[in-house]
Amino acid sequence: MSTPQFSYPGAPAPAPQGGGSNLKTALAAGAIFASLAMNGFLMYQINGMKADSAAQQAKVQKEIDTIVESGTQMTAAQRKALNDLKDDVDVRSRQLSQQASLAKKEALTYTDQQAQKLESEQKQAVAAVNENVNKVSTDVSDVRQRADAANAKVADVGADVNGVKTDLAGTKNDLQQARLDLKKVTGDLGITGGLVATNGKEIEELRRRGERNIIEFHINKTKDFQKVGDISLQLKKSDPKSNKFTLELLADDKRSERKDRNVNEPVQFYVSKSLYELVVNTVGKDTISGYLSTPKYQARNN
Repeated sequence: MSTPQFSYPGAPAPAPQGGGSNLKTALAAGAIFASLAMNGFLMYQINGMKADSAAQQAKVQKEIDTIVESGTQMTAAQRKALNDLKDDVDVRSRQLSQQASLAKKEALTYTDQQAQKLESEQKQAVAAVNENVNKVSTDVSDVRQRADAANAKVADVGADVNGVKTDLAGTKNDLQQARLDLKKVTGDLGITGGLVATNGKEIEELRRRGERNIIEFHINKTKDFQKVGDISLQLKKSDPKSNKFTLELLADDKRSERKDRNVNEPVQFYVSKSLYELVVNTVGKDTISGYLSTPKYQARNN
């Protein structure tokens, strides 16, 4: 039985049958070996291509995973920012709501308080009006009674007016007498100065005239100077029996003693070229009283 013949692309043409069977066998074996080698080489290339394809696919997948991860991280950050913003908005909304509720509560409380206050004031006003009405009625009765009593006293008032007129006339006479009693007296410097008052009424008359400043004083005997106007006085001695006194003056930083002066005798001295007059009206035991007369306007130093 003859061996079947197969043909495939690239295989050598069959040798003619006959005497070269060994050669045919060798060629067939070579052809098979070459085919196997070619198949192995193709399988190697295919495996390499698969490995490269797998590596490229893994690289692409890694890049895809990186992109997905980055997108996921970005989305998470954005989501966190949105959540934070939402929380902040919620907090502010709650705060505003609380503030609005508190303001509303305070407004209602204030309104209630004002309403209660107004109602109380209205009640008090009504009560006061009622009370005043009753009081007015009572007062009207009292006024009528007092009017009757006043009418009864009119005659007495007329008599009192006449008495007051008499007193005024007497006072007027006293003032006129005081004016007559005021006189100019030569002082201890030999200068006839202003009018000299000898008592309280005459001092008031001098003050009323307004020609000079009148400063009343009452000083006791002490070791210290006592202020009278812009000068200082120190009583050294007083003699009530003879109505004499001795004192020391301090004016313009100058000290001077006036010894054994008489009551109502002007003690004259200059302060900044202005004439001052000191008049003692009463002398007691270790005490004197009187007044200091100074010009309205001080003379200027040249």
